[in-house]
Parts: sequence; C-alpha cells; structure tokens
Amino acid sequence: MPLLLVETLPELAQELEELLIQATEPALAAQIHTLTIVDRCRCGDDFCATLYTEPRPQGSYGPNHRNIELNASEGMIILDVVGSKIACVEVLYRDEIRKALHSALP
Repeated sequence: MPLLLVETLPELAQELEELLIQATEPALAAQIHTLTIVDRCRCGDDFCATLYTEPRPQGSYGPNHRNIELNASEGMIILDVVGSKIACVEVLYRDEIRKALHSALP
C-alpha cells in the first residue's frame, strides 16, 4: 500500500518543498503534499535512501525525463521528473532518512 511522503517522512517533505521553491520549481513543490512512496531503492548501498513516487521503470524513464539536483544542506537530493511529475527522489548520504524509509518499507 503506498505511503504518503508527508506522513512517512515529514521533515524530508518539508525540505523538498522549500528546496523546490528555491529552485523556482513551484509546480513540482505543489506536488509534495500528495506524493506517495510506492517503493524504495533496494540496491543495498548503505548511503542510499532513494524512494519511488511512481512505479520504477523497466530500463530508462524515456525522453520526457529530466533530473533536478536540489541544493540540500546535507547529503544529496536529486529528483527524477517525468513529464511534469516527480517519479523518484534520490536521497544519498542521509542516514536518518534511510533508517526511517527502511522502517516504513522493509
């Protein structure tokens, strides 16, 4: 069952919204309150807290894909945007988020 990002990782949701506004991406910032976590990355790397807000594609996201690297004060946050929708939130080097994400989606 998908989990709402704002309920599962409220601090991350707030940070994403603020960073997207700073990055002049208000349409993406407006999506944060309705984003669901459909799965997490299962690569096994101890620095990865990547989460999927759309089903993970088989292969690449395709021609309507773009990355947005946000100016996070800690670690790295990179969004995969397909068309006008956030499909994936790559969060790296944020242990507290990784632990919370793994607890919600073992």
